[in-house]
Amino acid sequence: MSEAPSGKAPSRRKSVEAIRRECETAAMHRTLGPFQLVMIGIGCIVGAGVFVMTGTAASHHAGPAVALSFVIAAFACLLVCLCYAELASVLPASGASYSYAYAVLGQGFAWGLGWMLMLEFGLAGSALAVGFSGYFTSLLGDFGLTIPKAAATPWLLAVAGPDGLSFAVSGGLNLVAVAALVAAMLVVIRGVAHSAAINALLVVVKIGVLTGFVIVGARHIDAANLTPFIPVNEGGFRFGIEGVFRAASILFFSYLGFEAVAAAAAEARRPQRDVPIGIVGALIASTLLYVAVALTLTGIVSYRALDVPDPIAIAVNAIGMPVFAVVIKVGALAGLGSVLLVNTYAQSRICHAIARDGLLPPALARLHPRYRTPVAATISVAMISAVAAAVLPISLLADLVSLGTLCVFMTVAIAVIVLRNSHPDLPRPFRVPFGGIRLRGRWIGTVPVLALLSCVLMGAPVLTDIALKAASGEWIPAAILGSYIAAGAALYLLYGRPRTAGGAPLDV
Repeated sequence: MSEAPSGKAPSRRKSVEAIRRECETAAMHRTLGPFQLVMIGIGCIVGAGVFVMTGTAASHHAGPAVALSFVIAAFACLLVCLCYAELASVLPASGASYSYAYAVLGQGFAWGLGWMLMLEFGLAGSALAVGFSGYFTSLLGDFGLTIPKAAATPWLLAVAGPDGLSFAVSGGLNLVAVAALVAAMLVVIRGVAHSAAINALLVVVKIGVLTGFVIVGARHIDAANLTPFIPVNEGGFRFGIEGVFRAASILFFSYLGFEAVAAAAAEARRPQRDVPIGIVGALIASTLLYVAVALTLTGIVSYRALDVPDPIAIAVNAIGMPVFAVVIKVGALAGLGSVLLVNTYAQSRICHAIARDGLLPPALARLHPRYRTPVAATISVAMISAVAAAVLPISLLADLVSLGTLCVFMTVAIAVIVLRNSHPDLPRPFRVPFGGIRLRGRWIGTVPVLALLSCVLMGAPVLTDIALKAASGEWIPAAILGSYIAAGAALYLLYGRPRTAGGAPLDV
């Protein structure tokens, strides 16, 4: 039973006090401490960005300067990360940014954000599964085993040409990616304690393997591959400083792990203290590792050869150490597996929170009587991600995920400012640093404003690229994005808003 929100939809808000009370009385088990939350964050951050998207970002946009793109994206994420930490310390709710928006900005805004959040995590899961498929296929090839190409290739392919990327139908379906998502779903259904334990093991394995790759690979770096560090612009967003920022916009989604930490607040032992530690700690550790791996990767292999779903596999094969190559690929699978696990976990909890508020069917809010996990929500989100993984190329998935991420991050930054002004006396165990200014009596924070500007800077190249593709006849990215937004609006207007119009509490 959830408390009735006050006001008229879509401006109806759930009170801050109600969200804090829900967290205190949540039926989920509180088993996560700061170390586990940091590991969850690293588990979700260190994955597709370093194992998969580094190659695409380097070969299409940034060249060796992809390491700089990681730093730019990390700085933007750090600003948003600080905003998340403050909100999570005040509103430790399982819906994370969705719950923040509902309390601070109202139901309509919360639904829009929640819908984009589902896009963000859903397609991120698809991208992770596609990367997993690439490394798994490569590893089996080392042992002489071959998966039919049609079973490991998405139905839609991204083809690089002189005018940028275009799309072509392959006729295949990436069933390996689908299997990876199903496996992650089954683990998450068993419960957070099992998920956290498996995730911690996978995180240790992948960090060890990536560290080994940097140590061994550093001896095989060819300085010629790193020169020029920022290749000359070839038009549009292909290389040059334009390409560096375009690559940063692609890699932006690689840092969404701290959203998963915020989503775990309802299962943290001391969320006001532990969630900010988990968010900031995970971001710093992951960024250092990203930069080291990116420099090593582009130093071993020419960036133009990295347009593959398994770029680190290409690099270790070039070193000429077969046993080491197998170890790295196993580590990559562990890394992608851990991110896929945490991503599925976070998305299912967000779906559960939205359904608990009556904006999605109540079956998605029910907890399993034994595992105390939202089984229907977990199955639903995993199956939708599986369909996208089977049919869409990873470059398209990355762009759509980044746009969803940016919408969510901008909302979080706005929510910090609004909540500071509407509830200035709330206890805030963590506050964004560097203060702010008063404008007509309202507090405007330095960090939230910089976070908003950074998000705009990250999103502009993606939207421009999608618009240019649509203008040249490549309408698929724009059509997918437009259809998703239209479906979300229709679902809210025809189902969510009427169902909650009376403001009555909802039985879930």
